Amino acid sequence: MNCLLCPRKCGADRGGSGRPGFCGAGNIPRVFRYGPHFGEEPPVSGERGSGTVFFSHCTLRCLYCQNHPWSQSNLGEDTGVPRLAEIFKSLAEQGCHNWNLVSPTPWLPQIREALALAAADGAPRLPLVFNTSGYECADSLAEYADLADIALCDLRYADNATAAAASDAPDYVEVSRGALSWFWKNLGPLQEDADGIARRGVIVRVLVLPGRAEEAVENLRWVAEYLGTGVHISLMAQYTPAHRAASLPVWNRGITAEEYALATDALESLGFENGWAQEHTPERHETLLGEDMKPGHGTAG
Repeated sequence: MNCLLCPRKCGADRGGSGRPGFCGAGNIPRVFRYGPHFGEEPPVSGERGSGTVFFSHCTLRCLYCQNHPWSQSNLGEDTGVPRLAEIFKSLAEQGCHNWNLVSPTPWLPQIREALALAAADGAPRLPLVFNTSGYECADSLAEYADLADIALCDLRYADNATAAAASDAPDYVEVSRGALSWFWKNLGPLQEDADGIARRGVIVRVLVLPGRAEEAVENLRWVAEYLGTGVHISLMAQYTPAHRAASLPVWNRGITAEEYALATDALESLGFENGWAQEHTPERHETLLGEDMKPGHGTAG
């Protein structure tokens, strides 16, 4: 079947001998790493960790990607569906709070099949975290809605020219806002259990980029206007000039305190009620923003 899973809709013959599509994925899931992960926002990581599976291949080509060895160079282990089912079962047996699917889009059919096998083998049904760059098409999200209980969804750019230059995605703004709108409509606000562990809902990650802090502000304005200020926002100061960014002007530096302050000021002035923000220090400690803001941290891919 020709692949139409991501917004590129390149039609690659994933199971045949044809030329691979944009992401380069074949028909066998490839996993770079998996295990309990404690670096997500507090309701996702909890005390026992988020059962995270880092999938190889990606639908973006971010020039600053910290995960480029597996997202773009496609390192990892080919993991058939039965083995993937074993991974899910193992993460549940280790007591993880959820299954965290990092960049799952090229593998959605195989993930669904593996989860069914895991359930048949006695694995409990954990909440599924759809951990995404935001570059998703709503029709695929609808088709695989059973794979998303919690959305960790990026909003990286508010200017398609930036998205084209930085991630080879000239339609990112419309696509990511459409995907986030789908998540919000279908999952709604973050819901936590009595122990403060996320069970369902949306977290929006906004990564402040060097020289482009105003785009983070514009995305916050868009969320406030179209989704509301009750959305949990994770405002991230952790940009690092990894991969190709290290040799490119502006991209080859971290963000300044002034750039991050522009975003944190907007977060407060727009009236967001829930979420987390990182303190702008080399240690990347987190800080509270208002009475309802809890400390936490996320990851950038």
